[in-house]
Amino acid sequence: MGLFSRFSRDIGIDLGTANTLVYVAGRGIVLSEPSVVATDEVTKQVLAVGEEAKKMLGRTPGNIRAMRPLRDGVIADFETAELMLKHFIRRVHEGIAIVQPRIVIGIPSGVTGVERRAVMDAAMQAGAREVFLVDEPVAAAIGAGLPVSEPTGTMIVDIGGGTTEVAVLSLKGIVLSESVRVAGDELNDAIGMYLKKVHNLIIGERTAEDIKIQIGSAYPSKGEEVKMQVRGLHLLSGLPRTVTICASEIRESMTEPLAVIVEAVKRTLERTPPELAADIIDRGVMLAGGGALLRGLDALISHETGILVHVAEDPLSCVVLGTGKVVENFKSLERVLSGSFKGSKE
Repeated sequence: MGLFSRFSRDIGIDLGTANTLVYVAGRGIVLSEPSVVATDEVTKQVLAVGEEAKKMLGRTPGNIRAMRPLRDGVIADFETAELMLKHFIRRVHEGIAIVQPRIVIGIPSGVTGVERRAVMDAAMQAGAREVFLVDEPVAAAIGAGLPVSEPTGTMIVDIGGGTTEVAVLSLKGIVLSESVRVAGDELNDAIGMYLKKVHNLIIGERTAEDIKIQIGSAYPSKGEEVKMQVRGLHLLSGLPRTVTICASEIRESMTEPLAVIVEAVKRTLERTPPELAADIIDRGVMLAGGGALLRGLDALISHETGILVHVAEDPLSCVVLGTGKVVENFKSLERVLSGSFKGSKE
């Protein structure tokens, strides 16, 4: 094992529905790219991966398909996910891997055994020596600097692209958790549906995401009402049209998916043992994941639960930083792992 470690660069991966981040031991985060692959439907060749492929979403001719191989935090298209992992692993090793790396991957805590196996198989096929899985809430808590090793209750809410993970942690393990398949993607869908129903405007996935980032909010705040011009196809005429929308409309459009996330937090708090609940009241709740960047989400959860809510310093990187810490401190953090697969090379 020591010989392998010396010549390979072990890596931690946050294999997300929206973005994939890679951490290389000793080097930190070396890659952060959208989880998108563009392939030629005729030749089956990969044309682009990551940011380049994301630019093609909704803009490709018939023979080119730009797709996201993960849905709701799990692999929806195995072959494409494998190709994407291979591409990213090759890139972080600068095209040469002397020895196959050990890989630690963060995955949603609510996935099935079959879905876990699919992730491990894809990583092995992509060139891993050993694959270890760590539940995303645990990885996010480690990455956010929470004291997961102590006999103290900490609560993390990790809002990604496809899933929201709510977990109470203590002594390097999950005491209880809840995973709901409502997160950033559903917020985008809700914005798209609202514009279609209210303004008769059809917009794409990327436009909906831009609206959410620029003027989206979860809770009313003081100050001027921000407006934004949105371009799309008019449902009735079928012609391009520009409409002006305001922040309060977008907040209203996201009410339902946000309510699902808040309810998951409440249900988890209701099931928390009293001693750990007391710790959480003292320390507050930590938000991680890209969804934590939505303005006012911390205020909304705090208003609904009566508990102080903090946003992690770098919410987008929490999971991958957590997997990286596991890779670099493997012996001391081995207990946090939730699954493993070793290849024939030892």
